[in-house]
Amino acid sequence: MASGTVNNMDGQRSLLKRLGWTFLLLCFYRIGVHVPVPGVNTEALKEYVNSMQGTLFGMFDMFSGGALSNVSVFALGVMPYISASIIMQLLQVVSPDIKRMAKEEGQAGRRKITQYTRYLTVLITLVQGLGISVGLESMRMGEASIVLNPGWQFRMMTMATFTAGSMLVMWFGEQITERGIGNGISLIIFCGIVVGIPRGIMQSFELISSGSMSIFVAVSVVLLMAVVLAAIVFIETAQRRIPVSYAKRQIGRKMFGGQNTHLPLRLNTAGVIPPIFASSLLLFPATVGQFATNEYVKRVADFFAPHTIMYNVIYVALIFFFCYFYTAIIFDPKDMAENLKKNGGFIPGIRPGEKTQEYIDTVLSRLTLSGGVYISIVSVLPMLMYSWFNVPFYFGGTSLLILVGVAMDFRNQIESHMISTQYQGLMNKARKAGKL
Repeated sequence: MASGTVNNMDGQRSLLKRLGWTFLLLCFYRIGVHVPVPGVNTEALKEYVNSMQGTLFGMFDMFSGGALSNVSVFALGVMPYISASIIMQLLQVVSPDIKRMAKEEGQAGRRKITQYTRYLTVLITLVQGLGISVGLESMRMGEASIVLNPGWQFRMMTMATFTAGSMLVMWFGEQITERGIGNGISLIIFCGIVVGIPRGIMQSFELISSGSMSIFVAVSVVLLMAVVLAAIVFIETAQRRIPVSYAKRQIGRKMFGGQNTHLPLRLNTAGVIPPIFASSLLLFPATVGQFATNEYVKRVADFFAPHTIMYNVIYVALIFFFCYFYTAIIFDPKDMAENLKKNGGFIPGIRPGEKTQEYIDTVLSRLTLSGGVYISIVSVLPMLMYSWFNVPFYFGGTSLLILVGVAMDFRNQIESHMISTQYQGLMNKARKAGKL
């Protein structure tokens, strides 16, 4: 009893330590969001930001947790890193060398891919930093200029600051994943969305008080968000359970197998990755276009604004692409069928081997299609709500999808950590008993 209590206390201390690391690093991230780049007129910038709600600028600002609207050192946040990760994953499909590096070289190969991803992140950040700095120099609010001293000195300083900030945010995410609880990059995005909720609520009250939004519409939006939230929680926990049986086999004098179990496959197998990746790809070129001075480039950027049909069509297409792409990376029907066959398992009514592979592939394809439709509906919802009801973007389906998905993953990480700690305690207890 005393040993179990000690193990439980050790597990709680370890969990509290990891939670402390996570909270501390997220606090450092939020502090950096409010540190502006030198040489920027913050008052003129605030007026410009208020005029950009509902544009790609506002959407990017949501993912950065308000860092872009402050033109802070963390203005680009984790989006360059996500873009670089997408490119490296796509290269694994195209390039045999990178694919071999990822699958056959083990930990050393994964470290090389991580290193290449960081180099690519720096390159993307430099390009975006140059585009933003040039665009900021051309911006004016009335007679006030946003940049106090334009020129190459400001551009180089902004590029260097953005690059250092993005690499530091990337390091925060890696440290949270390693020393804290949950996926660090996802938690940083989660934190950025959460801190924007109070501002969205205040904007809603301002719209109601000014008469731009009726109380009936506000209540309807709240009820709709509650329904969407319940649907997201239900679908994110939904599973398609494929029955699996294990044949009895004799090893020595003992019989093994003869059990019935199931292979759980989530309805949304790709999770929150598709909308994040799709947004990242659309926001990467749009960041430069939004700050460009050329009228043609500005018109193209306006054509792809979040409330336009073209943007939503491309957005949905990218969501479906990443749903299938990410599912193909994390699930290999051939390996699953071979593992079942090696362990004496089979799906009732399906022959082991190739037929099992085809069956699992068919089930995965149908689940991915259903998940793509579900994610697309939820992700397009904020655009429709902003266009039809003038609702602040933070009350959109994409935000809720990310919030629910990351929160559920965070809870699962905590449960897994506690279970592993208890298991380690039992193993230590068994070793001590064996020595005695």
